[in-house]
Amino acid sequence: MKYIAVFCSAQEVDQKYVKAAREFARLMAENGYNLVWGGTNKGLMKVIADEVQKGGGKLYGVSYGIFHHLARRDADEMIVAKNLGERKAAFLEKSDAIIALIGGVGTLDEITEIIVQRKAHHHNKPIVILNTDGFYEGLRTQLQKMKDEGFLASSHGLPILEELVYFADTPKEAIEYINKKLSGH
Repeated sequence: MKYIAVFCSAQEVDQKYVKAAREFARLMAENGYNLVWGGTNKGLMKVIADEVQKGGGKLYGVSYGIFHHLARRDADEMIVAKNLGERKAAFLEKSDAIIALIGGVGTLDEITEIIVQRKAHHHNKPIVILNTDGFYEGLRTQLQKMKDEGFLASSHGLPILEELVYFADTPKEAIEYINKKLSGH
């Protein structure tokens, strides 16, 4: 069984983001993926879990102490991490690919740590940022500037930026990239 870790907001957000999250979750289930997520049963986290579960996928939640009271009760498995470092390690350990949907500083923290770990060769899992309606365009620009200015120099032959993280504009583009990378093509 393959799992995709999804970092996203537990907040109620604009419908354009809900629609993209729902579509990505539907595509996950259709392509045989299960969900690793923050375990919260509200906001985009709930949308993703509802859709994956509806499509027959399994739910593996990684909650955190202060959010445990918001945890989804019908997840297939739910763990409560002792701290944020343990939480991020559990996401990485359980997943085959990682994607960031719309979120706040918590989502940004999670996805950037996963990118740093990939750059340091701690994993080789595909990382995707779903750039719905240009939400992450500033991050893409910042990473490109870091590369152009020499702050993301190639290390050990790993092509920087393009291979570290993939920016997808649509859920379909995101799942196609993940499928391609996990199939070895």
